[in-house]
Amino acid sequence: MSNLRFGKKKRRINYDVVRAILKWTFQIAIVCFIAFVFVWYFGKRVSVIGNSMNPELKNGDVTLINKVVYNMSTPKRGDVVAFSAAGGGDSHYYIKRIVGLPGETIEIQEGKILVNGKEIKERYRTTALEDVGVLSEPMKLGNNEYFVLGDDRQNSEDSRNADIGNVKRTDIIGKVWFVVAGENFGFVR
Repeated sequence: MSNLRFGKKKRRINYDVVRAILKWTFQIAIVCFIAFVFVWYFGKRVSVIGNSMNPELKNGDVTLINKVVYNMSTPKRGDVVAFSAAGGGDSHYYIKRIVGLPGETIEIQEGKILVNGKEIKERYRTTALEDVGVLSEPMKLGNNEYFVLGDDRQNSEDSRNADIGNVKRTDIIGKVWFVVAGENFGFVR
């Protein structure tokens, strides 16, 4: 009769259900955190503008940039990197291939790239290198400078141009590792 007097029925909390909901919520939060970290460090999207990286990358390709790889290692010759031109900020990124490393002397003779007086062997397709740009004389790179070229050497604005010049390590945002949209879907060589 006491239940009728107050018109309410006393409810009991099922602690097993509460524990299951809290566990499920915690697991979702962890997955969201991991996804956020993955996208932040490995999924920065940069669109390719122009055909200076043909045939590896084409105009309009959308690439993913690994921003953390160079925190654990240094950029290497042959890496395709995204960088901002000196003073350019985050408004536009260039994508080029590293051919010269800090402290090396770079020169171009008869269409060949010489590093410290020896021709480098490139294991990727490029076009002929005819325009030497600012490399009319051998150039020694500074301690944190990289020399970059586009794979389409005849149609690339790169370290041979005074507007871009040598790329400082602090201007490199990361290594281009995957094309998510465009003709060349897949991993970047």
